[in-house]
Amino acid sequence: MPTIRLTETTTVTPERFIAALTDFGPRRGEVWTNSTPEYLQVHSLSETSADVTEGSSAGGGTWERLSYDWSTPNRVTMVTTDSNIWGRASGHDYTLVPNRDGGSTINIVIVRQGRNVRGVLIGALAALIGKPFIRRELRKSIAAIEASAAS
Repeated sequence: MPTIRLTETTTVTPERFIAALTDFGPRRGEVWTNSTPEYLQVHSLSETSADVTEGSSAGGGTWERLSYDWSTPNRVTMVTTDSNIWGRASGHDYTLVPNRDGGSTINIVIVRQGRNVRGVLIGALAALIGKPFIRRELRKSIAAIEASAAS
């Protein structure tokens, strides 16, 4: 299965980053560009978990229903429960390590199991050439979180 690993550093605390990652409000797409309003649907939400469908029109329209869990300190796991292209072995894992300066190091693991031919192809492409794109989008999200934390 295609697996993508990324590490980024931010001035934002782990708590602030996790708060942004688990904010499913109407401004979510401003921080997380792959979560557009027309796909966002919160099925359930608790203090440390959520069941959310989100996606984007990019790439012909992809969506996935994710089970979010942030009950472990400094960690958010997102397991795919349904999708138009990803299988149930897909998901995201964010682990945040506090830095001495008050910021964080973010370690991300993204696993992509194609549910169909389109998913297999997109997953293979993402593993081969997608890391710079995913890193660029992550950096945009981090910059948005840093800007909102500064204001």
